[in-house]
Amino acid sequence: MTKQFLMNLLLMFIWVALSGTFYYGNFLFGFMLGYFILWILAKGENRKNKKYFNRVPKAIGFVLYFLYEMIKANIHVAYDVITPKYFMKPGIVKYPIDLDDDWEINLLSSCISLTPGTLVMDISADKKVMYIHNMYLKDKDTFIKEIKEGFEKRILEITR
Repeated sequence: MTKQFLMNLLLMFIWVALSGTFYYGNFLFGFMLGYFILWILAKGENRKNKKYFNRVPKAIGFVLYFLYEMIKANIHVAYDVITPKYFMKPGIVKYPIDLDDDWEINLLSSCISLTPGTLVMDISADKKVMYIHNMYLKDKDTFIKEIKEGFEKRILEITR
């Protein structure tokens, strides 16, 4: 998988160098063009090499999901600040972690902490429990379910 990613980056930089335009959009277009070229070339290869072509769309979906959740939380917090009545109901949740690797746990905790209204306070020593502070906690089970089916599910799809 690393080989395909590096080839994709190389094709992207070749595209940017040939076009002579150093803009974000051109880098993105070069990456998509390189991805498409590699996808065409890998049509007849074995399943192991096709893992990269399944992970890239899932990674893009993860980034879009994170941006959606962050915008939604920003609007919720901004509405609470603007209105005269506070809707806050803070609480701390003991969240069970199903992730194994340290970087997966770090990615999950970063996504949770970057979303306004939530903050990871601590992770247990055995890395099985995460303590999360939430400003708008209505139901702990619903909150746990949202993170399990949202961030954690998407991280598992990318990493495994």
